[in-house]
Amino acid sequence: MRTWVSTLAGGAALAAIATSSVFAQDEAAPQPEAEETTAAEGASFDEAFPQMVSGEVVQGDLSAPGPLVQSWTADNAAALIDVIEGIGAEGLDMLDYDLQALKVSLASGPSEELDKLASKNFVWLVEDLRDGRTPMDAREQWFVVDPDRDTFRTGDLLTEALESGDVAGTLAKLNPTHPDYARLREELANTPATEKAKRKLIRANMDRWRWLARDLGKQYLITNVPEYQLRLTVGDKIISTYKTIVGKPGRTATPQLAETVSGVVFNPTWTVPQSIVKGEGLGQRVLNNPAWAKRNGYKATKGANGWITVVQQPGPGNSLGRMKLEMPNRHAIFFHDTPSRHLFAKDGRALSHGCIRTERALELAITMAILGKGATKDEAVEIATSGKYTKVMIEKKMPAYITYFTMASDIDGEMKTFKDIYGRDAPVLASLDKPRVGNRSNVIDDEVIVIENDPRAGG
Repeated sequence: MRTWVSTLAGGAALAAIATSSVFAQDEAAPQPEAEETTAAEGASFDEAFPQMVSGEVVQGDLSAPGPLVQSWTADNAAALIDVIEGIGAEGLDMLDYDLQALKVSLASGPSEELDKLASKNFVWLVEDLRDGRTPMDAREQWFVVDPDRDTFRTGDLLTEALESGDVAGTLAKLNPTHPDYARLREELANTPATEKAKRKLIRANMDRWRWLARDLGKQYLITNVPEYQLRLTVGDKIISTYKTIVGKPGRTATPQLAETVSGVVFNPTWTVPQSIVKGEGLGQRVLNNPAWAKRNGYKATKGANGWITVVQQPGPGNSLGRMKLEMPNRHAIFFHDTPSRHLFAKDGRALSHGCIRTERALELAITMAILGKGATKDEAVEIATSGKYTKVMIEKKMPAYITYFTMASDIDGEMKTFKDIYGRDAPVLASLDKPRVGNRSNVIDDEVIVIENDPRAGG
């Protein structure tokens, strides 16, 4: 079952411009396979990209949340016990909850003790299903702020479950809506108990979906770093896929983020970091060799204090290529093109300084400009081919998720295991063997590693 795959591979929006000279930049690069770049027979632009506006951001109820201890009937308590006994289907462990104590308390009938015990276990289930069981200290280079804690407040959910009598249904609506979570749950159900390592890996990756917002939105970019793939997704259907080059292991590893694309920069400049200008002597070389500098697009300015600034001008040899996506964040991570397109032919593509280089980047940039209504098709093509630095701000800002799944559906919809290139599985897997952590903080305290981007790295 191809849950993620749309028949509109490549996007009908690009059918009208695929033969344009705008893509002459890729002549020297390996050509993408036909199924990645051609639209479905007869598909129109409007069919591929319907007029979709993401729903309003839910700010959460501003009233006081419901209390965390409430009265339980015998039926509701029995329903809670049923949920705990079946929680293994969601990749959680029923041993994390007070199952036996609940059964003993229920046998004595409704009481203050049952209210406290059942409420506590319901709260634990909410925390694990909504926020993920993995504590923050086991989430390496994870910087995603999950809005679900504010949207689905624990006390309100408890009130809803007890008033409706639907304890299981209230908890079930916390599950991630992305189709891959359901695929992993199905994979877990079909994996024998004897395959312990595989089952644990499935559980770890189910939990990673809970670290994200339950609903990713109507249209978004999502990249799975170990897969080296970026997806443009509309309504959880893949519209187009792009190979990626990601950060090298170590301090240049690409972090996990949820950011917003606010614009597209066509024909970007690259302001060279001082570690290269001074540390590698590039500044002096540019000043001393104008002919070489001109061939490589470098312009240098030397201030009165002797400080040298070097900017690489737009052009086919620019280290950022022909585009970058404007995605402000404190990590200085963004998606961009590269003139070293031969690197996309490699299987292992952890080669960059942290930013994500994208195959067929100009196609992506034009699509983003059109989808965000920052430009029409004709305007986007004209800007892209002008050779001039142009920033196109987009009206419909699009979420971009940089994720790290070592088991997931690949771009063909098949469940696959990916190499743990940064070694981020170990702490998550280890946390599954430890007792659940109560009162877990959602404060991200991992080190923010801001790296001076060197888009030349690896290529």
